[in-house]
Amino acid sequence: MGKYILTLDQGTTSSRAILFDREQNILASAQKELRQIYPREGWVEHDPIEIWSSQYAVMMEVIAQSGADPEEIAAIGLANQRETTVVWDRNTGLPVYNAICWQCRRTAPEVDRLREMGLEEYIRRTTGLIPDAYFSATKLKWILDKEDPGRERARRGELLFGTVDSWLIWKLTGGRAHVTDATNASRTMLYDIHRGCWDERLLEVLDIPRAMLPRVVECSGVVGHTQIGGVPVPIAGMAGDQQAALFGQTCFAPGEAKNTYGTGCFLLMNTGTIPCESRNGLLTTIAMSRAGEVQYALEGSAFTGGAVIQWLRDELGLLENSTQAQELAASVPDTGGVFLVPAFTGLGAPHWDMYARGTLVGLTRGTGRKHIVRAAQESIAYQVWDLVDAMEKDTGLKLSALNADGGASRDGFLLQFQADILGKPVRRPVVRETTALGAAYLAGLAVGFWTDTQELRRLWQEDAVYVPAMEPERSAELLSGWHRAVGRALDWVRK
Repeated sequence: MGKYILTLDQGTTSSRAILFDREQNILASAQKELRQIYPREGWVEHDPIEIWSSQYAVMMEVIAQSGADPEEIAAIGLANQRETTVVWDRNTGLPVYNAICWQCRRTAPEVDRLREMGLEEYIRRTTGLIPDAYFSATKLKWILDKEDPGRERARRGELLFGTVDSWLIWKLTGGRAHVTDATNASRTMLYDIHRGCWDERLLEVLDIPRAMLPRVVECSGVVGHTQIGGVPVPIAGMAGDQQAALFGQTCFAPGEAKNTYGTGCFLLMNTGTIPCESRNGLLTTIAMSRAGEVQYALEGSAFTGGAVIQWLRDELGLLENSTQAQELAASVPDTGGVFLVPAFTGLGAPHWDMYARGTLVGLTRGTGRKHIVRAAQESIAYQVWDLVDAMEKDTGLKLSALNADGGASRDGFLLQFQADILGKPVRRPVVRETTALGAAYLAGLAVGFWTDTQELRRLWQEDAVYVPAMEPERSAELLSGWHRAVGRALDWVRK
């Protein structure tokens, strides 16, 4: 048995690799930023070759850093940005178009067409999702309409579709494995989460040939091997980044939940082996599939979380670096009545408004840089409050605490304000890279590196707890202002 698990964590803004030992210590890590491509307003793309080259580069860098022998790597786990859509040529192995990112809004008119056809309820019942340009289905149709309008190449299986997990595993295995796992499949808006198969009706409506779709496998299990220094290393764990983080936070039982503060904010609650249908704008999705069992989750997504801090830094020049946001936000007692709704690519749950846009309200002559930075920080916590509120209404369960992870969970100001506005403790684990850790757990269980989930629970450790300190009347006042601001942002781009 090897000494280590290697995790590849391909995210929206970067590719990273992390090497874990059996006690979940990080032996080495490497990260490389991923270029964002904006061809038009509301369009977001990535270069699939850059996704692959950056991910391969950090994988090899981690091995070099650690000095680990490839034979000491028990398995590879993979976590990935979800919904982002890649189509490539089976014969050349080259993409036919850039990857269309999950944030991209270009296919909103196609989603409107599906609604006009009366398919909204069918899509919700079958896939657990709400029709939205967020998901892969309409992105795939758009690429096919552009690159293979007659669908001849796709029907012959010459063009292959995949989310980022499929693309990377295809490259890692030298084209021997065209697969996806159940969590990523459940985010395409093409997959029947109850029957566990691609849905024929949705494929027909969108004119997507079945021959180009990957085989769906369990999240934990060997799907192929990649060569590292001439040594075949098994790829044994796969999950979309948010489901991987849920698993990495050891949310193995119904009612356990986590929020990832990344580019977006993603709140997931494990609902067990029976899917929970949302009445409050949340999604029903697959949390994990392993050893013949499928677990489901409720999910709420805020499209712009930590990305709002990047926007302050890169587009407005209000920050020299992202870590400065915490200091500036804490340097003023409040926002001076300013609210920022970061609906740069629309609003996700519970609003699901593809036509909402970013809004900054409450400005006065006294508004300064620090107030705007604080409003941006607070906007992340307000969006999470909306998700928690919807989730508690759907399940009838009151969260006792919220598990936090992701890059922005390093921000003490944000987590304290989150606890204040929720009125609940916020817990942060010692290992904050829970997306990577969850993928490592899935891979390690598949090859016997770890025995069972009980062993994983024993390994999980808490780093900090943020306890609510705000008066309930004050939090209610702030939330009222937030919801008034959201009302200004809704339906901004007229259809």
